[in-house]
Amino acid sequence: MVHASPGFVPAVGDELTARTLPVFFGVLELLLRAGVTTVAEAAFQDKVWRPRLEPLRGLAEFRIVQCVVDADVALERIRRRRADNPLRRAHVDGSAGYDPTQRLGHAAFDRVAIDAPQIEVDTADGYRPGLAEILAFVNGRG
Repeated sequence: MVHASPGFVPAVGDELTARTLPVFFGVLELLLRAGVTTVAEAAFQDKVWRPRLEPLRGLAEFRIVQCVVDADVALERIRRRRADNPLRRAHVDGSAGYDPTQRLGHAAFDRVAIDAPQIEVDTADGYRPGLAEILAFVNGRG
């Protein structure tokens, strides 16, 4: 949606961000109703995920993959992505002046808490567990 909005500048409560959640979850629901196996990826916290996923429970068997990384690695990735592609700046991001307050925010991230099988994947350097184990998990064999 950012790519289709030339000149977009993210701000708290901006109109584009307000439109994004209904579109994201609307597309997810459309795919699930059509019987499409779907991966929904986003760094949403529980307060965003859970109330929008719960109504879709009858349409899919959820499997939650929680990707984790420490604050320093997260900061470096944010900085690199911002420098490499300005169109990725879809959210208000104060990371340029990353400070202890943002570290606390990283540590306090509220993961999705849905009653469904979950696996934690450390992405600091590759994937731990590895892709074979992650695929077995998402396919119901792990």
